[in-house]
Amino acid sequence: VRDYSRDKMAETLVLRGIMRVHTDWVTAITTPIDNSDMIVTASRDKSIILWNLTKEDRVYGLPRHRLTDHSHFVEDVVLSLDGQFALSGSWDGELCLWDPAAGNTARRFVGHTKDALSVAFSINNRQIVYASRDHTIKLWNTLVSLLFSLFQFSLKI
Repeated sequence: VRDYSRDKMAETLVLRGIMRVHTDWVTAITTPIDNSDMIVTASRDKSIILWNLTKEDRVYGLPRHRLTDHSHFVEDVVLSLDGQFALSGSWDGELCLWDPAAGNTARRFVGHTKDALSVAFSINNRQIVYASRDHTIKLWNTLVSLLFSLFQFSLKI
């Protein structure tokens, strides 16, 4: 739906539905690059939910899997470029590599002493990088070996 009254490029967003399953704040949302009918959400309820979008009026999306291997708030979640893995970071200081098709944990990455705040895959999915509240950034290969640990300095302004 386009609204040409203000600007030729302006678009109007239309609410399509509300999906409620998490029992606490939703902290992150990711979607696959191929626009498939899937959404992955992370929450302070310590879970990741994989959603199938139905695009129906009453129920726009249904939870397919609830992943609960974290012991604290899940702060971030991303999907690999091929959509075959999801990666989550939690306040428990761990990362979980998930298999969305099977709905289970493929690997765990442990090494931070505080909350994992941000996670990312490399373009080829062979490396994982994440940042933590312990002022470090860690780079792992997907075979579960730590490649680098970068220490961030504190800058007081």
